[in-house]
Amino acid sequence: MLIKIVLPAVLVVIMFSLGLGLRREDFTRVLRQPKPFALGAFNQMLIVPVTGFAVATLFGLPPALAVGVMILALCPGGVLSNVLTRAAHGSVPLSVSLTAVISLVSIITLPVATALSVRHFMGAEAPPVNVLTLGVQTFLLTAVPVALAVFLTARAPDFVARIAGWMTKVSFGLFLILIVLALMANWETFTANIATLGPALLTMNAILLAAGLLTSKLAGLSVRDTTTVSIESGIQNGSLGIAVGGIVAGVATGLPEMVLPTAIYSITTWALTLPFVVWRRRLAD
Repeated sequence: MLIKIVLPAVLVVIMFSLGLGLRREDFTRVLRQPKPFALGAFNQMLIVPVTGFAVATLFGLPPALAVGVMILALCPGGVLSNVLTRAAHGSVPLSVSLTAVISLVSIITLPVATALSVRHFMGAEAPPVNVLTLGVQTFLLTAVPVALAVFLTARAPDFVARIAGWMTKVSFGLFLILIVLALMANWETFTANIATLGPALLTMNAILLAAGLLTSKLAGLSVRDTTTVSIESGIQNGSLGIAVGGIVAGVATGLPEMVLPTAIYSITTWALTLPFVVWRRRLAD
């Protein structure tokens, strides 16, 4: 019930919340800001998965946890990346555009790359992954609620303005519950692997934030755009990662160990991201 009903329902609510306030120009802004968007997309679609693969391999993570790291790395940004960008005085429109467009692209890239990751890390023990089925499920759980929210924003902007704030809070609360459930369901695996998994995920977060800064500097982006690209590189949609991990593992009840990296990353990322946000905010002021 948790995997088949509760988890998808929570993800739908979170993605609907993400879509509230999105407008058509958030998807077309890439034409007006091609360089910052292209760099952010490059980081999310290439640097983040490559970093996830390198971390999972070099730290020698168990197969299921290595796949979990890859699923996390294949996820786009989410509501949290938009919120942190605003707090850091980055470019919120750029952040929203990256989240919106990459979320659509990931409907194709995430199932394909996930299937390859499962086969690579788990070998003969790999559960069967139907790329088409996973793609359809990802579409229904992400694109459909976002599209409905965009439609509602266009048709009833005043109503959306009233509900957007508390919907974001509800979404964040539901995500915290998912993290707690994931840790409780896999407590033995968590305690057995945290000494390796914790440093691995902190390393991943540090590399991605640094990669965002370095690539942005090389591209000559502004302070605000640099902040945004860095945060979008370092923060992934954890709710989607947990949902995909649950679907791929194919368990009927509970949350599988495959979702542990996403749950732990959602906690450890604050250790580096909060100081990063404070630092970037000072630079922007």
